[in-house]
Amino acid sequence: MTNNQAERSIRPAVLGRNNHHGSKSKRGTEVAAPFYSLIGTCRMLAVNPAECLLAAATVAIESPGEVLLPHEFKRQKR
Repeated sequence: MTNNQAERSIRPAVLGRNNHHGSKSKRGTEVAAPFYSLIGTCRMLAVNPAECLLAAATVAIESPGEVLLPHEFKRQKR
């Protein structure tokens, strides 16, 4: 058993670590981290990240407190 898939999925975040320092604040880094996680999950599930994030934002605006996760988005697309 290996963890190659997990390592490949976090590679963009690790490579972009210096970009987080460019956010100029701890809060900027805290905001960027969940987006990296969501986009990585979308890629792992073979879901278009832009479509998923747009759908998630739409759900959040229309129904405050509701959350649309990538696996739920993929299920809806079927």
